[in-house]
Amino acid sequence: MDRAREDLLVLAAQEGDRKAFEQLFRAYSAPLGRFAYRLCGDEQLAFDAVQESWITLSRTLRTLNDPRGFRLWAYKTVRWRTMDQLRRRGRPAEPLEDEVRCDGGSPPDLATHDQLSRHMACLPRVEKVALTLFYLEEMTLAEIATIEDVPVGTVKSRLGRARDRLRDRMTGEEA
Repeated sequence: MDRAREDLLVLAAQEGDRKAFEQLFRAYSAPLGRFAYRLCGDEQLAFDAVQESWITLSRTLRTLNDPRGFRLWAYKTVRWRTMDQLRRRGRPAEPLEDEVRCDGGSPPDLATHDQLSRHMACLPRVEKVALTLFYLEEMTLAEIATIEDVPVGTVKSRLGRARDRLRDRMTGEEA
């Protein structure tokens, strides 16, 4: 969806236009779902977090001052709700900075069964998120920093580490 069209939809949705909100929902549900899944690795938890996020977004959309901020606001809301879901279920919600090892050298099966996705599943969560937002969702470093509530330099470091680890995993050079 182009930026101008999105801005108009956000403005219309803020004025109570349900069809505009539905279009935003349709455009963002799948990417937000992928993002939540990358955060938690649990399909049902991700689904629940995204649903809660849409409820929050629908209730608070009028408070958004700049329609250009909708995308970041939506991703940030999903991040918060996913962390809430993890905490409620007794799972760690803090970023894992240490490298995650996959048992037996084979990564867990993911819905896509894509080689890159399987290798990404073995990365620490913060690195998976950085890769997902930068390459798959085509966000800037500043946008990712806003969503993750970290400095841009931290995002750069995470991306660099993630690329190195992913390359090492894919070439079989991991320690």
